Amino acid sequence: MDEITASSGSLRLHGVRVLIVDDDDGIRFAVRMLLEQSGAIVTDAPSAETALALLRQERPDVLLSDLTMPTYDGYWLIHQVRGLPAEGGGATPAAAVTGHADPADRARVLRAGFQAHLPKRALPEGLIGTVASLATRAVGMGGAPS
Repeated sequence: MDEITASSGSLRLHGVRVLIVDDDDGIRFAVRMLLEQSGAIVTDAPSAETALALLRQERPDVLLSDLTMPTYDGYWLIHQVRGLPAEGGGATPAAAVTGHADPADRARVLRAGFQAHLPKRALPEGLIGTVASLATRAVGMGGAPS
């Protein structure tokens, strides 16, 4: 990860590596574009299984995952990630980016091992700030190797 800066009132994610997981091609594309415009390096996956393999290979700074996906959902994914050793990606800061937006959903997401809950209706306003906050946590924890 290079750096996170705030300039001219806009947050920039210079070199922050983000893995996006969503089975909806349109959502993945939109989130990718928003993050890349802010300087992030983005990888995306259409399924939890693919994301887990990519996370092990690429060690992103931040994981953004949908919850509702066919076969394996976002809860399965975060359970698998948190079962990895820290040096293997198990401590990767993660946010659930989901249409499930009520307080009970937020509580379940946090109990499952995500550090943040971002309702899809909050996109794009909350996205950059959430990624920046999670990336800062990664740095505080020693960060993923670049």
